Amino acid sequence: MTPLKRYYNLLKLDKKDVYQIVFYAAFAGLISLSLPLGIQAIINFIQGGQASVSWVVLIIMVTLGVALVGILTLMQLRITENLQQKIFVRASFEFALRMPKIKYEELYDQYAPELANRFFDTLTIQKGTSKLLLDFSTALLQILLGIILLSLYHPVFIIFGILLLVILYAILKFSYEEGVQTSLKESKFKYKGAYWLQEIARNRATFKSTTGHDYALHRNDKIVGEYVGTREKHFGIMKRQFSQLILFKVLITAGLLSVGGYLVLNQQMNIGQFVAAEIIILLVMNSIEKTITGLETLYDVVTSVEKIGQVSDLELDDEKAAKQISGENGLTLEAEDVCFRFPEADKNALKNIKLKIEPGEKVFISGRNASGKTTLVRLLSSYLQPSSGIFYVNESNLNKADSNQYRALTGVVLQGETPFEGTLLENITLNNPEINDERIKWALEQTGLTQFVKTLPLGLDTRITPLGRQLTASVARKIILARAIIKKPGVLFLEDPTEAMDEESAKKIIDFLFAPEHKWTVIVASVNNYWKERCNRHIEMNDGTITTDIKL
Repeated sequence: MTPLKRYYNLLKLDKKDVYQIVFYAAFAGLISLSLPLGIQAIINFIQGGQASVSWVVLIIMVTLGVALVGILTLMQLRITENLQQKIFVRASFEFALRMPKIKYEELYDQYAPELANRFFDTLTIQKGTSKLLLDFSTALLQILLGIILLSLYHPVFIIFGILLLVILYAILKFSYEEGVQTSLKESKFKYKGAYWLQEIARNRATFKSTTGHDYALHRNDKIVGEYVGTREKHFGIMKRQFSQLILFKVLITAGLLSVGGYLVLNQQMNIGQFVAAEIIILLVMNSIEKTITGLETLYDVVTSVEKIGQVSDLELDDEKAAKQISGENGLTLEAEDVCFRFPEADKNALKNIKLKIEPGEKVFISGRNASGKTTLVRLLSSYLQPSSGIFYVNESNLNKADSNQYRALTGVVLQGETPFEGTLLENITLNNPEINDERIKWALEQTGLTQFVKTLPLGLDTRITPLGRQLTASVARKIILARAIIKKPGVLFLEDPTEAMDEESAKKIIDFLFAPEHKWTVIVASVNNYWKERCNRHIEMNDGTITTDIKL
């Protein structure tokens, strides 16, 4: 889909507002172009030495016309403001909805926070759309109506009108595609630069040293150089378009003034008509200038739509199936000849996995680095989807069942997961209305967070910074674990959840998770052998296959 087509589809969502803006623009343009006719009539009265009631009425009408154009513009501004707000709200929810559900394969070689930065292009679309709909619509309609009005004075103006439209079309036709492409390249390096600044900010300790600082500046200089180069190419196109406009304006203005003067001298037009025609010519030329200079805004808008479109084009997890999964009697998980291959990999990370886990089992998964243990946990938790084979939950093929419902019945603690910006309470409960104070107190106590919360002046209302920067690694992991257990899930998928904790704290949490009163299934991948001691089943992985599966 072309960037312009994307933009057209975006405007289609609010076509009623767009039609209103164009209607008001046409009405305002018509009034603006009728003003020269009023001025022509006033001049004719003055030339005739007549100061009549009609002359006064014409002055009042012209003045009212100016006021009406202002009122119509104000109405357009109100509509475009509504449109800007709709664009922002729609884009915000689009990103919030899509980001968690984009397929793993789609984000494999991309950094999700960097993609989220594309949301800032919404601001360009907002402001640019407002300018395009107000200025472009008014300008184009004034050009068209102005040419029609000029042709009424004399047929010779029709030739100039057709020539004007042909030249304007040629300027747009032969520079639009190149302008969009250079704008897209410029935007690419703009985001690359913003991403590198994020990396510097995220790894301040690394770039604090002289060597690191020099490297950061050198790389930034390279990116900025690439940006300036592409920006200069884009400006070259704008400069060429404006140069063509200058030449075009000079020729058209000279031609129209010469023709108008000739017609007056030959008494085919009176002086009032000549003055009115010249005012119309000036309005038309001003509208043409607005159209050409406004192309920069058009390039920015279609580029922004394309950048956002690159996010909305990413495929989401398939959620069309609606077969329900019951978790009342626990969850039975079964993998039948399941394989998984990472994008661009030359071999499978998991190979023909056959595995059945009954409700309540406590499964310890071990293996060397790159053995496939983490991949297996993530596949069983539905974070990853099998490349081939079938994964069953309670004998239902998960590809044909409600995966959202399955995730709601599980608790997950993955490596790399961190607290998000929000209160401590929000991080643990996700504002789930079904979680009461008693359940919160229970989760805090069992994960060892109670004493920590008591030391905070605002308690659970304490705000956590992004990535939990003000927290120790141990507290951050406990928060993620509390979030996983607070809904008392049917299955817990854990990737070394106690790695940052001291031995005593880790043992207390492990003992709690394996207490007899908890009927949940636990599937854990860890290097801590205490997990293995408490589990009743041991699975060992090697090179993507299960080499050992022992029930203890």
